[in-house]
Amino acid sequence: MRSHQRLSTQSPAKPKRHDLPDGAELHTGLVVSTHGRHCFVETPEGRRLICHPRGKKSEVVVGDRVTWHLTQEKADEGVIVHIEERRNLLYRQDEWRSKSFAANLDLLLIWIAVEPVFSEAQLTRALIATEVAGIAACIVLNKTDLPGTEVARQRLQPYRAMGYEVIELSLTHQGDAAKDIILPKLRGRASLVLGPSGAGKSTLINTLAPHARAEVGEISQALNSGKHTTTHSTWYWVEGETGAPADHRTAVIDSPGFQEFGLHHVTPVQLPHLMPDIARHATECRFSNCTHRQEPGCGVQAAVKQGLISPMRISLYTALFDELSQTRW
Repeated sequence: MRSHQRLSTQSPAKPKRHDLPDGAELHTGLVVSTHGRHCFVETPEGRRLICHPRGKKSEVVVGDRVTWHLTQEKADEGVIVHIEERRNLLYRQDEWRSKSFAANLDLLLIWIAVEPVFSEAQLTRALIATEVAGIAACIVLNKTDLPGTEVARQRLQPYRAMGYEVIELSLTHQGDAAKDIILPKLRGRASLVLGPSGAGKSTLINTLAPHARAEVGEISQALNSGKHTTTHSTWYWVEGETGAPADHRTAVIDSPGFQEFGLHHVTPVQLPHLMPDIARHATECRFSNCTHRQEPGCGVQAAVKQGLISPMRISLYTALFDELSQTRW
């Protein structure tokens, strides 16, 4: 298993007792979904209820462990007063900003397929995000019954060479056999499942957590709207291997679409160390501050010429270096 670097994350300060309403009793819970200024928190007993942040801005994400108390207005809703320290944090990115969206993960399961053709840029951003956060990554290539399998396999070969685990399967054709391949990777872990539309990710989630659709409906009903349930990550407990109820130790987090991972917390200097094939040859550079672009005596550029680093990977590195060298957000 690959070693990882970690960036520390800051959590809000713990609330003082006098900040709480008179008679308020504090409880702990797990954030299992977020919807704007609303989120759902699961109690240790398995109850899920709507909670709100105390301030105007919500900082909670799926996977957060929180302290909360019941509201004075509604007996079935709560107020979050504290977010426990996070082990790690992932960010998504749109054209305006990066925003945190999941915390305290053990594994990123990158679910791609022979068809539709996957994006190496999105795959690379996802892997860099796991390196920064210290989260293990596993790439799954689905639909290997299709004719384009060999091409997809060759595209993934550089990632195997870097030390990332790549699993090949056909979920619809292998059925339970495919489930038996995936489950051991997930057991005892909180795993974020990420993949583009059409790759079969929804089929996987419904196979691992048959109750997922029912829970989506319950959330929709509680919020009096279905629109909130299609664009946000949700935590599901995985059903036991023999169909037994979930044991609340193995979880999958469903994230809609293939998130564009936010990397604006990464500096250009850090970037080479977060791409294993680049890092492997960066030690051979003549200059210690080499950017691996046009400097003489660059070990990375020499490796590209020797075919040790693929043209696609150095192109992705250069584009990301330029992006991260722009004005910091």
